[in-house]
Amino acid sequence: MTFSHHHPHSERRISTIFLVLLAVMAASGYALWANWGSSPRVGVFIFVVAGWLVSLCLHEYAHARTALHSGDISVGTKGYLTLNPLKYTHPIYSFVMPLVFIILGGIALPGGAVFIERGRIQGKWKHSLISAAGPLTNAVFALVLLLPLSLSDPLNTGHGYFFSALGYLALLQVMATVLNLVPMPGLDGYGIVEPWLSYENRRAFANLAPYGMMIIFLLLWNPTIGGWFFNDVIYVILGWFGHSDVYASAGSGLFHFFNFNLGSIFGH
Repeated sequence: MTFSHHHPHSERRISTIFLVLLAVMAASGYALWANWGSSPRVGVFIFVVAGWLVSLCLHEYAHARTALHSGDISVGTKGYLTLNPLKYTHPIYSFVMPLVFIILGGIALPGGAVFIERGRIQGKWKHSLISAAGPLTNAVFALVLLLPLSLSDPLNTGHGYFFSALGYLALLQVMATVLNLVPMPGLDGYGIVEPWLSYENRRAFANLAPYGMMIIFLLLWNPTIGGWFFNDVIYVILGWFGHSDVYASAGSGLFHFFNFNLGSIFGH
């Protein structure tokens, strides 16, 4: 069954911007693997930023693709299926702010920014699934990064910088998955439960949505809450995968060379 009359090929063509991000991620990853360059910190920074932006594109694409199969055929004309970060409704919310959050605080919060025409979609489960698709993508991305990490030994590898970069990017993906499942208005976790709430509750919570991401950021900025979250949630999950927590900690130190991240403050 073809949808060519609805979806011209250009609506599905992967954007040059996304391909450039992938190329930057691959090139910086290879440079770290081969120990090229005088400053591995710069290589780690470029690899993690490119990888994080790639994951944000995939996160938004997953929402759009799920919406398409649930009945919202408008996502194609909006350009959401091209993986172009500039096509999303709020490039600031979707890309700039999440990038600032990881650079300043090491906090991974993808912004929700595909505009789904919910009226076209029938059934609460479909609405929940569209919201769940984003965090699931981060979870899969995290697993892809964690599997090679779980097989390597930090003491015997000659590619420590590469694995540290991989570890820190994996930490961000794990964090993005966990945080996005928090049922806070404005985050995907709330989007999963929202269809099941009463109309009155949905209206009440809607006012919080623009501030949800910032509320989570400020909560994690609190040393007690942030320390608990990093040490007892994120690093514990990473610890299930070999020495991923060790690599993530090293990668965090290399990435935040201006020493501003929460992880270093809390003993990691």
